Amino acid sequence: MPDELPAGFYPGERLGLPAEGSGSLAKLGRRVGGIAIDWACAVLISIAFFSYDPIATLVVFIVVQCVFIPTIGGSPGHRLTGMRVIRVTGGWPGLWRPIVRSVLLALVVPAVIWDADNRGVHDKAAGTALVRA
Repeated sequence: MPDELPAGFYPGERLGLPAEGSGSLAKLGRRVGGIAIDWACAVLISIAFFSYDPIATLVVFIVVQCVFIPTIGGSPGHRLTGMRVIRVTGGWPGLWRPIVRSVLLALVVPAVIWDADNRGVHDKAAGTALVRA
């Protein structure tokens, strides 16, 4: 496969990210923990205000992602698990990147298709990466 990394290289190296520590790509455990926290919060809000409507839960999840990524660098789940969303080319992620990323994340499939740098299609499409804070 053309997207595989040569021996001795690590995920994120092609993006200029460190192998370990702050700024390195977040591992699967952190990612799962962060999304679990965000989904649980969306469910609680949906139960409290929308009679646990599944569409409302999904919309709350997307809105939380879209509001908090550009303002605090990640969703509450990201921040609580020690991660942040960055723009791969540097700078502020802006407003459209979190929207694209969040909508694709909500579709699930783009989030479970990864490249050699362990970035999902949702991150690649938005030009972002989920890194350790």
